Amino acid sequence: MPGFTAADVPDLSGKTFVVTGANTGLGFEASRVLAAKGGEVVFACRNEDRARQAMAKISAETPHAKLDFVELDQADLESVKRAADVLSGRERIDVLVNNAGVMMPPLTRTAQGFELQFGVNHLGTFALTSLLLPKIAENGGGRVVVTASLAHRSGEAMWSDPKAEEGYSRIQRYYDSKLANTLFFVELDRRLRAQGSPVSAIGCHPGIASTELARNYGVARVLMPIVGKVLNTAEQGAWPTLQAATDPAATGGDYFGPRGLREMSGTSGPAFLTRLARDPGAAQWLWTRSVALTGIDPGLAPVD
Repeated sequence: MPGFTAADVPDLSGKTFVVTGANTGLGFEASRVLAAKGGEVVFACRNEDRARQAMAKISAETPHAKLDFVELDQADLESVKRAADVLSGRERIDVLVNNAGVMMPPLTRTAQGFELQFGVNHLGTFALTSLLLPKIAENGGGRVVVTASLAHRSGEAMWSDPKAEEGYSRIQRYYDSKLANTLFFVELDRRLRAQGSPVSAIGCHPGIASTELARNYGVARVLMPIVGKVLNTAEQGAWPTLQAATDPAATGGDYFGPRGLREMSGTSGPAFLTRLARDPGAAQWLWTRSVALTGIDPGLAPVD
């Protein structure tokens, strides 16, 4: 089936990509290709040792790769602010790839007390993106990529209890965090367009790929090595990320995922968003809530 793969990534010389969670899984595979195509890749990761080990692997494969590191822990909004300050001092940022995430951990909370999946997958992404928008816009263009999931289809928008004080289902909270990702990138692009910003927001999902993301969930942890043999490897799962970040034909509001059966595997192309994921009312509510919870306002007016 025709579609976008790593082979379709154009020459990226002169462009800078910030990839969160770049040391493993989809983030690593995307970073490997971005560097091989001439892009400078900034690893925005929590653990510097692991990040530099990953960078060394890429340098061994691509000796002249341009790689850098910035410390980022999306479970702590203060760390997000520090990382944004460092990144804003760079010469340029062409694409921010929001890849970092957690999946179905035991009940855990962020430094600010939010349930971990909502805090990392959405609030951390919302905060980092909001703080870096001015930098991404500086060169007259740029993209924000937000990594969602097939799981967004089961999201129920239950964000009135962001600290999980009234109960916790690790599965439903993951679904809800991925729904938040879709609502965010669609609403972000809507507001950017209305303001006439040169920045576009694009979403993607990897289908079902063998990565370390499922390490906290027993059944998935056992099945992931098998999944990689019959569905997507991490390398293939990164194709939608690469399309969102580099495809010259991609435009704001696009959403990419595997084109195979039920969007679980295959080459990358246009993907399906639920009606709720595109609902302006739900997006407005989440946006307002996110500003209040993070204390960070992107400064983009709502669109009627």
